[in-house]
Amino acid sequence: MVRWLVLTTWHPLFIKSFGLPSVKPKPGGVESLDIHEGHYGVPDVMTYGLSSSRPNVASSHPLEQSEKMYTKNKELMHMTMLRNLQGLHAPLRLTMELRAAEKVGRLPFLPSSNFMRDVLSGRDEEIGFEDFLNTAEFREQMGQPHAVLEKQLGIL
Repeated sequence: MVRWLVLTTWHPLFIKSFGLPSVKPKPGGVESLDIHEGHYGVPDVMTYGLSSSRPNVASSHPLEQSEKMYTKNKELMHMTMLRNLQGLHAPLRLTMELRAAEKVGRLPFLPSSNFMRDVLSGRDEEIGFEDFLNTAEFREQMGQPHAVLEKQLGIL
């Protein structure tokens, strides 16, 4: 009995609090600034598309970071409440199903609606700006299908 208590006290599963996580925005700027370069040190526009570094540099308002992290915070809060109510298996099972839904086998240059992921996360019942503005099929940054496929396969 004593041995069991000693083994479980240091385990990270037991150290975590069952309280809700903080949604207070953390001050900070850029997490990472990635510029994909080709063989000659020039950005490969045909494979990765046009990109702007301005949105990655700094936020203009204190609430901007909070708004960017809204869905992530909402999902974290949902998983924590699910763990507290139903046990550890529920968020693990839901995360496993979400990862399986994201690995749907499509060619990398074809747009995906991610409908299965939206159903699992409850997002299919909401209508937001991203549903009708700048959808994948109307974007101007279409890469060359052969170059994108070669990049995914590691040939390029």
